[in-house]
Amino acid sequence: MTGEWIGYVGATLTTLSFLPQAIKTIRTRDTRGISLGMYAVFTVGVAFWFGYGLVLGSWPMIASNIVTLGLSATILVLKLRYG
Repeated sequence: MTGEWIGYVGATLTTLSFLPQAIKTIRTRDTRGISLGMYAVFTVGVAFWFGYGLVLGSWPMIASNIVTLGLSATILVLKLRYG
């Protein structure tokens, strides 16, 4: 087992942990309990982690951050639209 598997496990777990919040927000469109500032900063941060993964050529980092970026950007758009 290489060290890269540690990255895959960590990336999978952190991405999966984000999924329930994303699903709930997408289904209900209820964003009252979500901080706009937090999601704006979080989404930009995830975009940078994705870019860093590209620079390193780290597939665990690339894959997990592209999924998380899509989910967080969706929540951010819903927050901006529905307040």
